[in-house]
Amino acid sequence: MKDYQEKFIRLALNAEALIFGDFTLKSGRNSPYFFNAAKMLNTKFLADLSECYTKTLQDLDVSFDSIYGPAYKGIFLASTIGASLGKSDLDIPVSFNRKEEKDHGEGGDIIGQLPSGNVLIVDDVISAGTAARESIEKIKSIGANPKIMLVGLDRQEKGSSNISAKAELENDFGLIVSSIVNLDLLISFVSDDPNFKEFKSDLEEYRNNYFKAINFDPRSDKWLRICMFQGAPLPNQLNNFDDKWVYETLN
Repeated sequence: MKDYQEKFIRLALNAEALIFGDFTLKSGRNSPYFFNAAKMLNTKFLADLSECYTKTLQDLDVSFDSIYGPAYKGIFLASTIGASLGKSDLDIPVSFNRKEEKDHGEGGDIIGQLPSGNVLIVDDVISAGTAARESIEKIKSIGANPKIMLVGLDRQEKGSSNISAKAELENDFGLIVSSIVNLDLLISFVSDDPNFKEFKSDLEEYRNNYFKAINFDPRSDKWLRICMFQGAPLPNQLNNFDDKWVYETLN
């Protein structure tokens, strides 16, 4: 785990944006944890939060022409990330959407310069991928190219099929989907921290219930298509094959 990834988790915990317990999500699933990035809307947290996003972007080493934040949490994320990137003399327009189209004044449902060229979409979390699809379709509808989507937390859950929401988005739209941390890293964090170790088994059970493909065969094309592990090697990068990386059929 990289320093900024651990920093993000601890930041979320300190802000109570990440809490453990028993929660019912919008999807109806019962979850042992809940993430609400809006809790980090505080002068104590915003600079560090933006740094975690920008360092992830640096690691991804991708270029983009516009930044777009979907309402509502994407609004403050895009704004703070844009402010941070501006310190490097980058000249990139930032925009976000309204939930309802405005019929007076400047009109429309986009605030700021219309996204153009290759677009970075920033948001707080990916669950089933429904909201992400709406953002991607919005960008495409105005003639821009959704090149990369970056979120704080990837819950690593199934999308509408038996592969992850992340993989579905990448397959369907051909864009890069990345996150500062994902559920695997969160489980690794609680495993190593005695203050949170009690939550490990519940998180692992949740992962098994809502995304059962924990193990993959890196020699197969499925590894490329539905890989959930950040920084996982490509097949041609493997020096030795370990039996723990065996693809488990989804039920």
